[in-house]
Amino acid sequence: MLTRTLLFASVFAVMLPAFSQTPIRITADLTEAPRKLYHAEIDLPVKPGHLTLTTPQWIPGNHRPTGPVEDITGVVFTANGKTLQWRRDDVDLYAFHLDIPAGVTSLHAHLDCIVLARASDKIAVLEWEKLLLYPANLPVAKIAIQPSVTVPAGWGIGTALQPTGNYDPNAKAGGTTEFHATTVEQLEDSPVIAGEYFHEFALAPEVTPKHYLDVVSDEPNDSNLRPEFLQEVSNLVREAGVAYNSRHYNVYHFLLTLSDVAGGEGLEHGQSSDNGVDELAYSDAHHQAGDADLLAHEFTHSWNGKYRRPDKLYQTNFSAPEVGELLWVYEGMTQYMGNVLAARSGLKSQAQYRDNLAASAASLDYKSGRNWRSTDDTALAASVLRSNSPVWSNWRRGQDYYQEGELLWLDADTKIRELTNDQKSLTDFFHLFLAKGGNTGPLIVTYNRAEIIADLNEVVKFDWAGFLHEHVDLTNEHADFAGIERGGYKIVYQDHPSDTEHMGAGNRRFSGPNVWYSLGLRLNAEGVIYDVRWGGPADKAKLAPGQKLIAVNGHVLSTDSLHEALVAAKSNTEPIHFLMQTESYIKPIDVDYHDGERFPAMVRVDGTKDYLDEITSPLTKAPAGDAASK
Repeated sequence: MLTRTLLFASVFAVMLPAFSQTPIRITADLTEAPRKLYHAEIDLPVKPGHLTLTTPQWIPGNHRPTGPVEDITGVVFTANGKTLQWRRDDVDLYAFHLDIPAGVTSLHAHLDCIVLARASDKIAVLEWEKLLLYPANLPVAKIAIQPSVTVPAGWGIGTALQPTGNYDPNAKAGGTTEFHATTVEQLEDSPVIAGEYFHEFALAPEVTPKHYLDVVSDEPNDSNLRPEFLQEVSNLVREAGVAYNSRHYNVYHFLLTLSDVAGGEGLEHGQSSDNGVDELAYSDAHHQAGDADLLAHEFTHSWNGKYRRPDKLYQTNFSAPEVGELLWVYEGMTQYMGNVLAARSGLKSQAQYRDNLAASAASLDYKSGRNWRSTDDTALAASVLRSNSPVWSNWRRGQDYYQEGELLWLDADTKIRELTNDQKSLTDFFHLFLAKGGNTGPLIVTYNRAEIIADLNEVVKFDWAGFLHEHVDLTNEHADFAGIERGGYKIVYQDHPSDTEHMGAGNRRFSGPNVWYSLGLRLNAEGVIYDVRWGGPADKAKLAPGQKLIAVNGHVLSTDSLHEALVAAKSNTEPIHFLMQTESYIKPIDVDYHDGERFPAMVRVDGTKDYLDEITSPLTKAPAGDAASK
């Protein structure tokens, strides 16, 4: 393993941008966002001869090849006023081949992109892979590029890119804004939001570098965020600084879209994050419960995932496949700290934190696929598991490295506290692992498992290699509840949902009755089965995803009729009688279940150390009279 000095010397040598070349110039035109079209005009410095250009395929943070090459259209190349022929590569469909004539030093490219989400009459969100075009087979950190963005008159722009001139985003002047030159790697890492109803709020004004929350919405009043929420996000800025003891950006922008039509998002970037939620998601505490950890999660990624990145996940271009074996660190540790920081900042309460953790832990414990697929394999197979299909998802498993990692890092945090008599915690590990190099600009410093183990051992000696092997590499019949139990709590099942689930912060994908921990079914409001728990009562009755539950015990399906059937079954041996529709057929099916309704909850264990509340208590105090400002 390299020493820290040699490690940083080698990394910085790779990451230093080379601006000796003439930069590519790109102007992104978002004025036709309401028509679901973006346009780009790109000027590239070239030399005569064969040239291969490419557009991004593997997008950092997506963990799979999501570059929207199929939506890029209208591609035209010109030089010295003449159109040049081009041909797509036979195998690499992201690559364009063309021959540059003698005497040509500049190539102009025009392209359009069909935008299927994150755009509306009032909103445009640009993740740059939609419009980027640059020379292939070169490190993207070495390719200089100068961007500009054009938006409709009256629209404001939010981005971490730095304007070349004076720019007041709240003036909402529209038109074209030019930004300082950067690299293709950093441009891809610098999204833009724009909109008619735009506001930029300064956060935690005493903190340097500066932080902003940029918000756009479809309705004019929605972007006037309530002071309590802005105070909580300012608290998040402060809490993250103490937790991670460093800042790895020159400025940070939380980019937030509030829309019921433009679509949701949660994507990390080094100096910003792209966050898309429903129109009223942060309008009050009730709505906020469902997305309380989003900003904290994506903000944490600036340290864990963007600055510190797994060595095999980082590639020097956007064409090489990423290896996801350490996503239980990249995403799992971020899942843990995103929820912890949300609680410390007031974005959610400590009770909501515990309710959320109970729901997540129980869901993992009831995921039958854990008997054959390890956490390590969910990470390695991330690019093929990031499917939204819920069909048999408990048996297939999905992106479980998020929640498995959350439990693992809670286990590690409480273990450190226990081993050191509460003198140290995972915060000490963060100060080693995430703060290496001190405060920096946006850089990428890679790591491997050996470094994780070494840093944990520097905090406190323990068999961390064995700990990680057990929880990551091996299959485990049950989820890791050790951190919850060491933290002073236990998971129980009660006959009613938690208060947080009532507020809408539970699993919002399934809108029907919650009978997962009882019957082993996930249903929508119409009774259609999305998933059947492998080995559960419904599975034993041979129910299947896609079937529709029409009636229960002779009554038309409703939340009440299903509830009454579950209650009644507790006091008799008669099976619950279902009437099912399978495609065009109707048939009765009996489900033999008698344990009543079951909802996960977390309860305090008397006489034990309450590490969970300790972990979620604030580490900072907001300055008196502080408030975020426009």
